Amino acid sequence: MLSSIKSYAKDFTHLIFPHHCEGCGTDVLNDDDLLCAKCLHELPATNYFSSANNPVEKIFYGRCNIVSAAAAFYFTKNSLLQHLLIQLKYKSNKEVGYFLGRLMGLQMQQSNKFNCIDGLVPLPLNPKKESKRGYNQAALICEGITEILQIPILYNAVERVVFTETQTKQDRIHRWQNMENVFAIKNLASIQNKHILLVDDVVTTGATLEACANAILQNANTKLSIATVAYTI
Repeated sequence: MLSSIKSYAKDFTHLIFPHHCEGCGTDVLNDDDLLCAKCLHELPATNYFSSANNPVEKIFYGRCNIVSAAAAFYFTKNSLLQHLLIQLKYKSNKEVGYFLGRLMGLQMQQSNKFNCIDGLVPLPLNPKKESKRGYNQAALICEGITEILQIPILYNAVERVVFTETQTKQDRIHRWQNMENVFAIKNLASIQNKHILLVDDVVTTGATLEACANAILQNANTKLSIATVAYTI
């Protein structure tokens, strides 16, 4: 009897407040999911979290001394993943961040390469940009990851001390030059003697992540890995 009442209440709520898939628009999905099973299956998984010497790790070879690096999905233009990231970064859809973070956490859970992480560090935004957006999308992704893995998030470990313009139209060399001395350690004790996972939404040339990684790695006995939602191909 009680289960029937709960079922009727759920159906009524769904009727008044319909929940649609961000991909295809269907309402046949769980209330906690942003994508239906079909669209979720169509996300282009990389399997990099379980792959040594994957293309994301190779980005950082000779540039910073990381333990591991990976991205969950391939990024291409005009794709479902691009739509989700636009919703996250420019449409104030925070749920996308939590959702993508949970997907990353599930992939990491199945990998031996990421089972010794002590803390998550979201790539910092410039305070002005974060204030304008209202949140840091990397922090939301971290919150999704920690729902799965129960790893603490070190929100104030690193700060962005120099404002930089968008990097999307810069070539590789200028991206690296623009990121010099952009990041600084804010709370040394929170990262020292720990294995840190630096988290962001997308990796392209890796210039921004490299700059932040090297700021962290200047501290003795700190190990670092890198994880992103997407890898641009």
